[in-house]
Amino acid sequence: MTNKLYYDSAYITEWESRIIQKLERDGRKLVVLEETAFYPTGGGQPSDTGTVNGIPVLDVFSEGDTVFHEVERLPEEANAVCKLDWSRRWDHMQQHSGQHLLSAVILRLLGAKTVSFHLGQEECTIDIELPELNRAQMDAVEQEVNTEIYRNRVISSYFVTEEQLRDITLVKQPKVTENIRIVEIEGIEYNACGGTHVSRTGELGMIKLLKTDKQKGNTRIYFKCGVRALQDYNESLRILEVVAGRFNTGRHDIVDRFEKWEQEQARMRTRVDELQQRLDEHEIKELLAAAEGPVLVHVFADKPAKELQPFAAKLTGGRNILVLLATEADNKLLLAHNGLLDVACGAFFKQNLSSFGGKGGGNNQSAQAGFASAEDMQRFIDFARKELNHAAAPDAPHTF
Repeated sequence: MTNKLYYDSAYITEWESRIIQKLERDGRKLVVLEETAFYPTGGGQPSDTGTVNGIPVLDVFSEGDTVFHEVERLPEEANAVCKLDWSRRWDHMQQHSGQHLLSAVILRLLGAKTVSFHLGQEECTIDIELPELNRAQMDAVEQEVNTEIYRNRVISSYFVTEEQLRDITLVKQPKVTENIRIVEIEGIEYNACGGTHVSRTGELGMIKLLKTDKQKGNTRIYFKCGVRALQDYNESLRILEVVAGRFNTGRHDIVDRFEKWEQEQARMRTRVDELQQRLDEHEIKELLAAAEGPVLVHVFADKPAKELQPFAAKLTGGRNILVLLATEADNKLLLAHNGLLDVACGAFFKQNLSSFGGKGGGNNQSAQAGFASAEDMQRFIDFARKELNHAAAPDAPHTF
């Protein structure tokens, strides 16, 4: 059995203990201490890290009353000098206590219970029994939970017996019947919890609600507390200042400036579309004038692959021609006609692409393919030109 110092105080960062067991299991090097302040993973809270005799502690977990510490290597000594990673512990204390307070406020304001809690490295979430949460509700919850922080309420933890538990109104009944630990936020709630917590709500600094998602009939709320919230604010402010600098305006005027920028972009897109239309018409005239045989083949140097389809539609519209268009920009090509020719583009690709290292497919009217190299694509174009000229010729027998 391990004496769990984190139950006595969440603020213990250094202590000495006796090593009572060293072992290896499934490739993991494990140490059991007579007493430990390293919190093991559990209750939605990740484990602590730190060092034992200068050796990094990688993970902490419990089995029954024993706490195991995974270390980089087993220590040689029988005694241990232990140091906790305080920044990690403090972060977990703020997030976990913040979750308790947030869940209590949501229950009080909206009547919605919290059904799950996740304390991640980057973000924290709770899922509440509410199908959705609107902006006004979000703002009200955030305002109220931060008001409770400012009131600097005492947060205490203690163990009770099953009999004593009858006089306490819990948010949720515990699964255990002995060693029941209560975390109480003065005047707010009683919660059965084994995690580490701050001693007053003022130590949370602030709680910021970030966004919500729908989650299996419930609502998932993303939030940050304390140092995390401050870091997030600083990062957001840095980004805002960069954007304001790019627009050559103050950060309070960014929205107006961005709206004007969007209008300018819309006008520019309209103008670009007009010019592209003229360019396409000019290119189509040139390609048709230079075409030889029933198949029009052309390789563009830098046309984006996404533009091949609409260009082919303009080229084949009202014309009974088969077009094979390619782009060297990303080694992709398109085979298409207006639907009146007796050539199955998809079938042709299916029969022949693999021989040239190409991948793709399509239907009777059009098919697209990509190649690993420009050389492979060119070899396929040379092959396809010959085969398709024969297939597209009047009265020519073919199998695709």
